[in-house]
Amino acid sequence: MGAGAVLQVREVSKTFGHVRAVDRLSFAVARGTITGLLGRNGAGKTTTLRMINGIFLPDAGTIELFGAADAAAVRDRVGYLPEERGLYRKMRVIDQLLFLAEIKGQRPATARARAERWLQRFELWDKRAGKLEELSKGNQQKVQLIGALLHDPELVILDEPMSGLDPVNVVLVRSILKELKAEGRTVLLSTHMMGEAEKLVDEIVLIHEGRAVLAGELEPVRASFGSNTVHLAFDGDGGFLSELPGVAAARVDTNVAELRLGPGADAQAVLAAALARVRVSRFEIAAPSLEEIFIDRVGAGAGGRERLEAAV
Repeated sequence: MGAGAVLQVREVSKTFGHVRAVDRLSFAVARGTITGLLGRNGAGKTTTLRMINGIFLPDAGTIELFGAADAAAVRDRVGYLPEERGLYRKMRVIDQLLFLAEIKGQRPATARARAERWLQRFELWDKRAGKLEELSKGNQQKVQLIGALLHDPELVILDEPMSGLDPVNVVLVRSILKELKAEGRTVLLSTHMMGEAEKLVDEIVLIHEGRAVLAGELEPVRASFGSNTVHLAFDGDGGFLSELPGVAAARVDTNVAELRLGPGADAQAVLAAALARVRVSRFEIAAPSLEEIFIDRVGAGAGGRERLEAAV
């Protein structure tokens, strides 16, 4: 296993019928980092996480957790949040958490103290005696997150952890994941939400059709795509921005835009053209966002695989 890695995936493949969900996938997760396993829905992320957790066995390749080839041997050191909710809807929240802790070998007194602390941290203390079916989808997701953290794992594996959460709870979960990293724990999270991943991760593994097409530390990856991206904040109708000379691609939302410039384009000329039609409050030349990289590399469609592989 690579130095400092808690997880090593080597040339792993998994096929279901005629569908190859994971195709010779390799990556490592370094200790004390937040690593994003990123890709479109159906890219193979969930299948990969299930193999890491020993739910599926790979058809080929090897997976090592803490140097062990058997996930069962180290399962108490791992916390796993699956994409689908697997909790008992009729059980009281606190009883459900104590049951999950018992499965992980936690003593009742220790488990109760930890459950109470996490319920308060996740703002669920007043829901502790309620049944899961009485909670909103967002609160159900938070209960499941607590279940993944309750036994104090060294490695936390999260499949779409922000699913069902409102913006306030997204910020709360983001803060908690950063706290886990600060404590020296390792987080592997799978998501298709590039903007959210960019706020959290240190390293990325971008997969497409079951294969890794881009991997590494986030900032060097972004820098490798060059500083040919303009971020704009403006007042007015920015629909015209994608049609400006020198703009190769654009994402324009309400009062903000990300413009990717073509070779030889003059950023100052783009600014001048924008100022002629809208009031610009921010203009920044930077490396592309993770979402722009994602769209450029994975959003290329079925014919984009050669371009993706050439970029690795």
